[in-house]
Amino acid sequence: MSENLLRFETSPYLLQHQDNPVHWRGWNAAALKEARDLDRPILLSIGYAACHWCHVMAHESFEDAETAAVMNRLFVNIKVDREERPDIDQIYMAALHAIGEQGGWPLTMFLTPDGKPIWGGTYFPKVSRYGRPAFVDVLTQIDGFYRRDRAEILAQADRIAAHIQPRPAFDGPALGPNLLDQAARSIFSIMDLERGGTRGAPKFPNVTVIDYLARGARRTGIPDYISAAEATLTGLSNGGIFDHVGGGFARYSTDVDWLVPHFEKMLSDNGLLLGQLALATIQSPNRATYRSRIETTIGWLVREMLLPGGAFAASLDADSEGHEGRFYVWRRDELDRFLDADDADLIAATYDIHEGGNWEGVSIPNRLRTPAPLADSDQRRADALLARMLEERAGRVRPGLDDKILVDWNGYAITGLATAGWLLDRPDWVALAEAAYRFITESVSRDGRPGHALRNGQGVFPGFSSDLASLARAAVALHQATQKASYLDEATRLLDLLETHHGDGKGNLHFTADDAEPLIVRKSDRIDDASPNPHGLAVDSLVRLWALTGDDRFRDRADAILAASASAIAENVFGTASLLSGLDLRLTIRSVVILIPAGDSGAELRQVVLENWSPDLVLDLREDGASLPAAHPAHGKRAIDGKVTAYVCREGACSLPLSDAKALAAELRPHG
Repeated sequence: MSENLLRFETSPYLLQHQDNPVHWRGWNAAALKEARDLDRPILLSIGYAACHWCHVMAHESFEDAETAAVMNRLFVNIKVDREERPDIDQIYMAALHAIGEQGGWPLTMFLTPDGKPIWGGTYFPKVSRYGRPAFVDVLTQIDGFYRRDRAEILAQADRIAAHIQPRPAFDGPALGPNLLDQAARSIFSIMDLERGGTRGAPKFPNVTVIDYLARGARRTGIPDYISAAEATLTGLSNGGIFDHVGGGFARYSTDVDWLVPHFEKMLSDNGLLLGQLALATIQSPNRATYRSRIETTIGWLVREMLLPGGAFAASLDADSEGHEGRFYVWRRDELDRFLDADDADLIAATYDIHEGGNWEGVSIPNRLRTPAPLADSDQRRADALLARMLEERAGRVRPGLDDKILVDWNGYAITGLATAGWLLDRPDWVALAEAAYRFITESVSRDGRPGHALRNGQGVFPGFSSDLASLARAAVALHQATQKASYLDEATRLLDLLETHHGDGKGNLHFTADDAEPLIVRKSDRIDDASPNPHGLAVDSLVRLWALTGDDRFRDRADAILAASASAIAENVFGTASLLSGLDLRLTIRSVVILIPAGDSGAELRQVVLENWSPDLVLDLREDGASLPAAHPAHGKRAIDGKVTAYVCREGACSLPLSDAKALAAELRPHG
């Protein structure tokens, strides 16, 4: 069929390409059959709506009639949104790595008609530059190899496909405190202690690593670990990677100072950072800065990402008017047009906006040179001026919004909102989290099973392991924030679905469900990318459910995942930080049960728990006399002498009853 068929898709990224002269297809059975019937290799192009280099390649090559003619003559051309189909992206990114190429997007892969990888790369320019061959030259060479050396090409495709099949796990290290300490030392050794993040550029938020280092500091008492985590959160909070005018964090920084981001904003990154920043507000000397970043980021989520029904959109593009970052940068003379001189001077001095700029002749607002908090009066004034800048910026051409709903990313946002709302006493944020959860479970589900993506009534079903694991973690976070038992039931239901449709009974979770479309590989990776991997998320939720219920089956399932992950951890501690955090939680989890007599709110002891909160705690508030699960170590315990009473339980045993605030605080402090 000699036409572009992307107009029938719903992904905003695919629809961006519906007017290309390329005869694009979506990934579906008809497109794969077409390749087999025509005996043509497949050109698979994978990207996402907020990807800058995806736009560059589209403009240079996919919008070019001559290039498109070559593509249409030689290949069946398939376009995939990696956010909509992460299962496909994972497989062919692994294939790219297997042939020795560096990963990234756009991902450009050449496949046999039956979907096996031949060769690939990322961005290819229209004309040879950056040490990369011209795209048309690549097209003709791949076609020539396929026609001339068919047997060798097919044999190579078989070898690559075999290489990316899941490997049997080998015996890994013993899972215990020694492994946790060794991993913390290894991760710490590559951290940039001055600027935060890992040494060098680019710099990514790496939320799983921040979380693990903070846990390591608490477990070992080594202050350097928390210093590394704090340096990262401070760099993120003060750098240009944070939108100081409108809120929200960009995907990553291209430089060592966190100044110059790739300007796309992803729901996943921001949801994960909300929770981590909220935890950091408890003890950090930078708590005021972190709280401010949380507030403005949630303001951005509500203003720009909240969709009808309560769920959140996926991302905002990096580009507007064909230029990366144009929406977010400023010139000093712009300030002078709508602010008086004194106000413009304050903003310019505080946020590094000056003639000549700090990036390509313009200024990215940041607080890297002025990290110290302003006086309260100056901060109130600056906040009002930033609000005025936001109004002014609203008149610019906006970056594109990818408004598809992704279940796993919404799960991260729900967890972040619930955690921040509870720890910072913002019930309105918890209400946002509950509304999003309700929409996902009611509208992005079929027969009680969550899907992965939804837009305009069309979705990707069934969901992936990342969706179930993220949503289960969100349910646990909502239980902590609301103390509604229904969320524990929800978390249990979702984790049971995860095991039924993705588990193998041996601690492995396949990314795709047992009834999903078959692909050339059924992946079961344990490596974190920008988000925690499903195995790590599942361990976290299973351990918390064990502590809240006393039901050993949750512990046993967590232990099975950890045992099956030992070899992966041994190979890559940095990439398995979420699993390491899960192991840390498994060894340290404590349940705080507060029994509240009638007529009392329990506010004093609850406040003590909040002030001493750490990631190794779960909280259960109960009316005195209400029944705890029979397996819970505090089952049958009561309030003492009519007073609000707390019990801190660990590994099947509980503390003495605690009614005094100071005694509870002492019990909650880490014990070396």
